[in-house]
Amino acid sequence: MTVGTHKLTLPAEMLRRGFWLYAWRVVGPAGEELLYVGRTGDNSSPNASPAYIRMGQHLGSLDTQNALRKHLAKRDIFPEQCRHFELVCHGPIYPEIEKPANFSREDRLLRKELMEKHIPLRNIVGAMEKQLANDLAAADYTVLNTVPWPHDVDPELWKPIRAAFAEHFPKLRG
Repeated sequence: MTVGTHKLTLPAEMLRRGFWLYAWRVVGPAGEELLYVGRTGDNSSPNASPAYIRMGQHLGSLDTQNALRKHLAKRDIFPEQCRHFELVCHGPIYPEIEKPANFSREDRLLRKELMEKHIPLRNIVGAMEKQLANDLAAADYTVLNTVPWPHDVDPELWKPIRAAFAEHFPKLRG
């Protein structure tokens, strides 16, 4: 192990809550490029966290949150052995559903009402997550995860999102 000084710059925009779409680019120990595609916008609650929160969770130790770590482990890769991590995130595509000041998780009626507003946005961004993973794999990137989302993306909504990611993943331009 070597000791070093490192710098991480975080754009303040990444602190905004909402529905984000993101792709991790990982350069593994042997120099291989691996991608992981994800989104924010919970399935079980009306929450849509900022991209930076998911960033830390993916490499953390909580089994319910560290999907990137798990996918690397399936390839016998430990994150600490990797050469580089880059998170490309786009959003918030939609803001998080606003909760009243008196919001309580125990208020089932209010939670149900918030979920009814949250679910359509979550489904749109979930479809974009699936499309991004599929498009990256079709462009010959190594994508660690598959996204089994039941909904398909609206082509008109997808076009500018794909263009935004193509700036960082040039093989998507074709």
